[in-house]
Amino acid sequence: MDEKKYKNLKLGERGAKLSILVYVLLSCFKLIAAYFTGSAALKADGLNNVTDIIASIAVLVGLRISQRPPDSDHKYGHWKSEAIASLIAAIIMFAVGAEVLMGAFSSLFGESNEAPNIFAGYVALISAVIMYGVYRYNKNLAKKINSNSLMAVAADNRSDALVSIGAAIGIFGSQLNLPWLDPVTAIIVGLLIVRTAWEIFSDATHQLTDGFDQEKIEEYEETVEQIDGVKSIKEIKGRLYGNNIVVDIVICVEGTLDINKAHDLATLVEEKLINQHDVYDVHVHVEPA
Repeated sequence: MDEKKYKNLKLGERGAKLSILVYVLLSCFKLIAAYFTGSAALKADGLNNVTDIIASIAVLVGLRISQRPPDSDHKYGHWKSEAIASLIAAIIMFAVGAEVLMGAFSSLFGESNEAPNIFAGYVALISAVIMYGVYRYNKNLAKKINSNSLMAVAADNRSDALVSIGAAIGIFGSQLNLPWLDPVTAIIVGLLIVRTAWEIFSDATHQLTDGFDQEKIEEYEETVEQIDGVKSIKEIKGRLYGNNIVVDIVICVEGTLDINKAHDLATLVEEKLINQHDVYDVHVHVEPA
């Protein structure tokens, strides 16, 4: 692994660790406050942060394992470990989201449906401000190191800030003789948890099954077709190892081309894709046109 990628992974760990620390503190604060104030929305928001702890730990574990060099039974390295950790986190988030929904529906249709203490609303607002600050930090760091996983964490930080604002609105609204607003808000939070889990699950499975963006493939084709000496592209495929793009391409050249010149052309194709499209590795196979 080159030094720049190693430093970026270490910086990415810093953002993941910050998220974990803030989520632990906020989830404990919210769940304790929800217990004493009787707010279903704040409890759901706290449980939402518990799932975020899991997701952030998954990113941290993935980043740590990704730093391991190739070994005897992992010749391509350990880049996909982050996707596996994300998949496990998504499954746990589904379970927590289902628990939040069941508790919220039980509170909504239960015999006792009283408005929670207004203190719960202030807790939610303070949490929203803190999470927005974490979002700004992780977003800037993700841009600096070009980390998709940390950018996903930042997006989750932002959605958590919005969830806390929604919880506050529901709690304050329940004070206006609308006690049902609190559990309804909890239901909305539960649905957001399930939706986030599905998005993480979809992204992880797409990567693990070697899914790839077709638009990027078309961009790579345009770049290679413009290289002098390349007659056509017989086949091109892309896959991801963590955040690293690997491209396999078969180019057709003049049948009488000298083997050294064919090798130089293949090297040029590699350099073009790596430099222009930030591709991590390129495997070029040359065939006669």
